[in-house]
Amino acid sequence: MTISRRKFLAAAGASLAAPAIARPAAAQAQVTLKLHHFLPPVSNPHQKFLKPWAEKIEKDSGGRIKIDIFPSMQLGGTPPQLFDQAKDGVADIVWTLPGNTPGRFPSTEVFELPFTASRRSIVNSKACADFAPQLANETKDVKLLAFWAHDHGLIHANKQVKTMDDLKGLKLRFPTRLAGEALKALGATAIGMPIPQVPESLAQKVIDGCVVPWEVVPAIKVHELLKFHTDIPGSPTLYTTTFFLAMNKAKYEGLPADLKAVIDANSGMAASEMAGNLWDTMGLPVAEMVKKRGNIITVLAEDEKARWQKATAPVIDAWIKGVKEKNLDGAKLLETAKGLLAKHEKA
Repeated sequence: MTISRRKFLAAAGASLAAPAIARPAAAQAQVTLKLHHFLPPVSNPHQKFLKPWAEKIEKDSGGRIKIDIFPSMQLGGTPPQLFDQAKDGVADIVWTLPGNTPGRFPSTEVFELPFTASRRSIVNSKACADFAPQLANETKDVKLLAFWAHDHGLIHANKQVKTMDDLKGLKLRFPTRLAGEALKALGATAIGMPIPQVPESLAQKVIDGCVVPWEVVPAIKVHELLKFHTDIPGSPTLYTTTFFLAMNKAKYEGLPADLKAVIDANSGMAASEMAGNLWDTMGLPVAEMVKKRGNIITVLAEDEKARWQKATAPVIDAWIKGVKEKNLDGAKLLETAKGLLAKHEKA
């Protein structure tokens, strides 16, 4: 019995001494990442962008990376705190708006200037992806995975808006600082708030309307709370909003090289292009649904659009002057952004 026991222990010890050879699968890193964002799980961006993006990374990594998504700020905090949650490691990855923290990411604002962006998200998103290296200093506290922008935003209100005069005194929620400045220049009363607060504010008549793209309309029930929608034709459009997909730096740097490569392959232009195509696709059925519901969609006349462009031009001038104080050449940034937008508009 003694000899038998010794042989058994020796054999067991030998098997444990060489785990890399005997059990190679166990040596592979298994990583679970928490992705945090501000919209509900029924929203189009969650269902048709973030979820497929996470699933693709899991597939590309052979199941070694799993991304758990926490919508509706389930990990706590408020939407403006998302970037810092990625920086501090509260979340591993966040989807957020640079515009939630006005002035913190001044270079991103160039795409949010009035009548600068394209009507199409794919154009804006590819241009943003090309522009992203210029954000290195402003986003140095995180690993920036993607930078993109949505398609044309519309004005949704409790009355029909056909002219600038119709905007006077109208209390409209704006998504970014510059969209707010543009609305003020057009005569509206601009009110800033994170998107999750919009439904209750509309229901309680705190605001008369909001500016958002079609894709977000169902998620916040805009079509149920408001009857009138104003579309600005063609490019450039009234405004867009830019987005970040950002990752905790230490979490990224702690990954094995092959898993970093999986994240990298699904970042940058790849992620921005995926988002751009989806934002453009998501808007079409929403617009059709709103029409069938009986809501009134007004397309701004071209001569009226020209009036709006003229009225909002001082917003651009003020931005160029303002970012100069932050040692940024606003005119050069705008020239670069317009060049990238034109490049992808033609593609």
